[in-house]
Amino acid sequence: MFYNNLIYFLIIIFALSTDRAPASPWVEPQIAIPSILFIFYVYYRVCKNLFRPLGAGSANRYFENEKKLSFLAVMSFVFILYFFDLKYYLQPLSLNDRLPIFANIGGIAVFVVFLVLMWSSSKQYYEALFQRSYTWSGFITSNIKINLPIMLPWLVLSLAFDFLSLLELPGLTRIMQTYWGDLILFFVFVLFLLLFFPPLVRWFWNCSPMPAGPLRSEIENFFRKQNFSSDILLWPLFEGQVITAGVMGVIPRFRYVLITPALLQTMSWDELEAVLAHEIGHVKKKHLMLYILLFFGFSLFSSAAFEPVPYLILASDWFYSLPGILNVAPEVLLAVLVALPVLVFMLIYFRFIFGYFIRNFERQADLHVFDVLDNSTSLISSFEKIAHLSGKIRDRKSWHHFGIGERIAFLEKCEHDRRWIFRHDRKVYLSLVFYFVFIAISSGLLHRIDFEQLAAGYEPRFVEAVIMHKLHMEPDNGLWFLLLGDLMQEKRMERKAIEAYEKALQLKPMNGDIYNNLAWLLITAQDESLHDPARALELAQRAVELKPGGYILDTLAVAYWANGMVEEAVATENKALEADPKNRKYYLQQLDKIQQQNRGHGTP
Repeated sequence: MFYNNLIYFLIIIFALSTDRAPASPWVEPQIAIPSILFIFYVYYRVCKNLFRPLGAGSANRYFENEKKLSFLAVMSFVFILYFFDLKYYLQPLSLNDRLPIFANIGGIAVFVVFLVLMWSSSKQYYEALFQRSYTWSGFITSNIKINLPIMLPWLVLSLAFDFLSLLELPGLTRIMQTYWGDLILFFVFVLFLLLFFPPLVRWFWNCSPMPAGPLRSEIENFFRKQNFSSDILLWPLFEGQVITAGVMGVIPRFRYVLITPALLQTMSWDELEAVLAHEIGHVKKKHLMLYILLFFGFSLFSSAAFEPVPYLILASDWFYSLPGILNVAPEVLLAVLVALPVLVFMLIYFRFIFGYFIRNFERQADLHVFDVLDNSTSLISSFEKIAHLSGKIRDRKSWHHFGIGERIAFLEKCEHDRRWIFRHDRKVYLSLVFYFVFIAISSGLLHRIDFEQLAAGYEPRFVEAVIMHKLHMEPDNGLWFLLLGDLMQEKRMERKAIEAYEKALQLKPMNGDIYNNLAWLLITAQDESLHDPARALELAQRAVELKPGGYILDTLAVAYWANGMVEEAVATENKALEADPKNRKYYLQQLDKIQQQNRGHGTP
C-alpha cells in the first residue's frame, strides 16, 4: 500500500509542480466549477457502488478496490488540473507567486478530497473487516496521517526553497540556481530524512514503545548479539491486524523497528527472530541510504535529460499548428508537452528501475537470515504463515516485492547451494555500480550542452506564437499589438512592426509606450523609406505628455535631433538624465552624439 500511494502522490506533486497558472482559464469559470463538482459527485457514486457488495472477511477485495479508486482519483485530478486549469483558481494562494508551495498545497488538498470521498464510502466496510468503530472525522484523520509522511519530504524541501527565495539575496539566488544549489537542497533533504523524518512518522502512524516484558527483553538481547541498536515500536497498521514489520531510520538514535501486534501474536520466537533478522539485513546492507540515493539519481538524471525537451518541441513546426487546432494557449501546451515525457519517465523509473532495486534489496534482506541463523527454515515458515493468514497470497506478485512463493523458492535454492547468496549480492552491487556510473556520465554530458544558445534560437518564435494566440483570443486588447510590434521590430520586420503599433494606437490611444515605440521606429528604421521624422516628433511629444519617463524623453530628444532641432534635443536629453539618473552613462553618450553629429549622418 505504501509504495502504491508513493507513486500516486509523486504523480500529483509532479503535475502540480510543472503546471503553470494561465492568465485566463480555457473553460469559463461558470462552466468549469460546476463541472468539477460534478466529477467529484460521479467519483463518490463510483466509490459507493464499488464498496457496496463487500462484506466482512473480504479484506483482499477491499484493498484491491481502494487501489483502483486511488488510481481513478489520480486520473480525475490530472484531468481537472489540465482541462479546467485548476492552477488558475489556486494561484491566489501563492501570494503573487512569492510562495508557490501554498498553491501546490491547495492542489494536494483537492486531490485529498477525492481520497476523503473514497474513505467515507469505505468506512463501514473497514469497520466490519477490522471490527473497529470510528467517528467519521477520526477515520478520515487516521487515513490522512498514514499518507502524510509520503508528502513530508517534498513539503519541507519546497518550503525551504520558497523561503530562501523570499530573502532576495542575489548571491544566494545565483547559488540555488546552479548545480551546487541542487546539491545543497539535496543535503537539506537528506538531513531532514535522517534526523526528523523517523520521529514524525512514528507520531503520524501512532506507534508506541513495546511494553517492557520478557518478549521485549528477548528482542533486545537478539539485537545486541547482532550489534544492532534500535527502539522497538508497536505499529497499529490497520488496527494492528496486518502481519508485517519494518525498519525506519539510518542513525541509531533515530532508528525504529516497527512490529504489528498481529505479527507478535502469530509468530513463534524462532519465526519472529527470522523476521527481525530480515529487518536488520536492510540496515546492514545500507538499503535505507541507498533508497535516498536512488531518489537523488532520478532527480539528477531527469533534470539533465529533460532540460532540452522544451527546445526540441519549440524547434518542431507541428507545435505551432497545435494551439490553433486545439484552441489552447501555446504556453499551456508547451507545459503539458514538456511534462508528459517526464511523467512517463517517472512512472517507468519507479515502476521498473526503482522497483527492481526494491525487490532485490528485499531479497538481500531475506538472505541476511543465513548470516544470523545459518538457515532459512524459520523465515520460510513465517512466510508460509503470512501467506495463509493474509488470504492465501502466496503466489501474488507486486512491482516492489517478489511474491512470497518466489521468495521461499529462492531461499530453498540457497539452502542447497549457498553460492547463490554471493551471486545475488554481486548482482545487486554490480547493478548499483552500473546505475550510478550511468547517472554520473549521462548527467555530466547533458550538462555540457549550451541550452542558452538553443533558447536564443527558438524563444522569439515561441513568443510570437503566444502573442498571436492572445491576439486571437483578445483582438481588442491593444497590449498584444504593442508586444507584437516590439517583437517584429526585434526581428527586423519593421513594416509589420509599424502596422502592429498603428493598430495598438487605435485600441489604446492613451498608452505612452505605443507612441514612444512607434516614434523610435520611424526615426531609426533600417529601411529608410519608413523614416518620417515629422510624425515621429509628434508621436514622441504625445508620449512625453502621457508618460514623461527617461527613456521616452530620450526618444523625444532623438526626434528633435532628426528634425534639425539640436538645442531642443540637448535640453530634452538633459531632462532624461535628470528623470533617470540610474542610466546616466547612456544619456551622456547620447548627448555627446547629438552635439558631435550633423543631420543626415545617422542617428544617436
